Amino acid sequence: MISSLIHLVRLGRAGFVFAREGVLSLVDPAPLPPPARLGLRIARLFERPSGADSSVKLAAALTRLGPTYVKLGQFLATRPDVVGAALARDLESLQDKMAPFPQAEAEAQVAAALGKPLREIYVFFGPAVAAASIAQVHKAEVAEGPVAVKVLRPGVERRLRQDLDTLYFAARTAERHSAEARRLRMIEVVDTLARSVTIEMDLRLEAAAIAEMRDNVKDDPDFRVPTLDWERTARQVLTLEWIDGTPLTDRAALGARGLDLPALGRALMQTFLRHALRDGFFHADMHPGNLFVGRDGRIVAVDFGIMGRLAPKERRFLAEILYGFITRDYHRTAQVHFEAGYVPPHHSVEDFAQAIRAIGEPIHNKPASEISMAKLLTLLFEVTGLFDMKTRPELLLLQKTMVVVEGVARSFDGNLDMWATAEPVVREWIERNLGAAGRLEEVAAGAGEVGRFIGTVPALLGRAATLADQIDAATRDGLVLAPETVAAIGQAEARRGRWTSIALWVIAGLLAIVIWKTV
Repeated sequence: MISSLIHLVRLGRAGFVFAREGVLSLVDPAPLPPPARLGLRIARLFERPSGADSSVKLAAALTRLGPTYVKLGQFLATRPDVVGAALARDLESLQDKMAPFPQAEAEAQVAAALGKPLREIYVFFGPAVAAASIAQVHKAEVAEGPVAVKVLRPGVERRLRQDLDTLYFAARTAERHSAEARRLRMIEVVDTLARSVTIEMDLRLEAAAIAEMRDNVKDDPDFRVPTLDWERTARQVLTLEWIDGTPLTDRAALGARGLDLPALGRALMQTFLRHALRDGFFHADMHPGNLFVGRDGRIVAVDFGIMGRLAPKERRFLAEILYGFITRDYHRTAQVHFEAGYVPPHHSVEDFAQAIRAIGEPIHNKPASEISMAKLLTLLFEVTGLFDMKTRPELLLLQKTMVVVEGVARSFDGNLDMWATAEPVVREWIERNLGAAGRLEEVAAGAGEVGRFIGTVPALLGRAATLADQIDAATRDGLVLAPETVAAIGQAEARRGRWTSIALWVIAGLLAIVIWKTV
C-alpha cells in the first residue's frame, strides 16, 4: 500500500511537469471519456505560456524529470507503433545533454571504481568535455598518450531503479484497466527499456560491445573503432583511446582537410549496411556528434551505449527486401515476408506483392536525390500492418538508425543515389550467404547438428540400460507385481520395441542425408 502511494506521488509529479511544460496540449481530448476530458482541462491550467513547438516542450519535460525519462523518450522514438509516428518524430530531436557533475565527485568515483589513487591511474585527469544523463566524459593522460574516460553519474543507479519501479507500476495498472494498453504491451515496453538502461549502467558491457565491433571491423577500409584500455575500465569507468579527429558536425573543417565529402557520405552509408548485414551488430546512435574522421581518413565512432543486433533470419529478410526493391522483384520481396513468418499464411502472396509494388514503383520513378531507404522501410512497415505483420522492435531500431545515417550521408552529397550506394553491399551479402558458399555452410551446420544428436545416443542408451538393471535388481529382491501391472509392462515393452526400431531407422536416415550432402 505504501509503495503504491509512493509510485502515485512520483507519477503525480511527472504529470505536473508534463502539464507545466505544455505537453498535455499535444493530447487530443476527443476520444477521451468525459471525466478524463475534464481532468485534462484542469491540468492545462498549470501550463506555462510558451511559444515553443511540441518537440521542444516534450524534450524540456523529459529532461526535467531526469535520466530515466530521457532514456524513455529516446527509446520511444524507436517505437512509433506505441506512441504514434508524429510523437516518435518529436522524440527523435531529444538530445541527452546535461550539466556536468563536479570534478571532485568524478575523481572520487574513478578512484573508488579502480581501487587506486587517481594519480596512480592517470598522469592527468582533466575536466568534463561532454555530459549526459547517465555519464560524462573527461579527457585524461596516461603514459601512452591521451585517453577518454567515461564516468557514471554518482547515485544514478538508485534513481534509475526507483523510476523504473514507478514505470512498472504504471504499466501494470494500465494493462489491468485498459485493453489498448494490453495491445501495446506496456509492460514489455518497460522491460525493454529496463534491459537497455541496465546495459548502459555497467560500462564493462559497453566495453564488450566496443571490443566486439572492433573485431568485426578490423579489416574495414573506411571505418574503425577506438582502442580499449581494459586495465582502466570497471563498472563505473570506461577508458579508451582519445579520438583526435574532425567531427562530422564541422563541415568547414572537413572541407579544409580536402576530404571528398560525397565519398565520405557513401562510405558512411555502406559502413552502416555492412555492419547490419554482415555482422548483425550495428551502432544504433550514429548521429554526427558521435562520428569523427581520423587522421587516416577513416570514420571513427564513439559512444557505444546503444547497439542494435539482427539475427541471421532478420539479416536475410533485410537483404532480400532491399535487393528485391533494387531489382524491382516485388513477388520475391513478398515471398520473403511469408518465408520469415512475418506475414500470416492466410494472406495471399500475390496481394501482398501488389501492395509492395505500390511502394516501390513511385520510388523508382523519382530522381536519385529523393530516394530514401529509411522512408522505404517506414512505408513497408505501414503496409505490412495491414497484413497483420507484428511489430519487430529490432527492425524498427534499424530503420530509425538508417534515418539518421541517411541524413548525415545526404548532408555531404545532396544527390546521393541510395540504390547505387547500397547495391554492392547488399549483392555481396546475398552472393556470400545465399549463393553456393552459403548453401555449403548451411549443409555443414546441419551436419554438425545431426552429429551432436547422434553423439547423445550412447548416453541415452546407457541410461536406459541402467534403468533396466535397477528394475532387474528390484525384482530379484522380491518385488511382487499385480497381474494388471505385469500386463501393462508387457504392453509398454512392446511399444518400446516399436519406438526403438523407429529411432534406429531415423538415425540411419539422418546419417544417409549427411553422407549424401557431403558427397
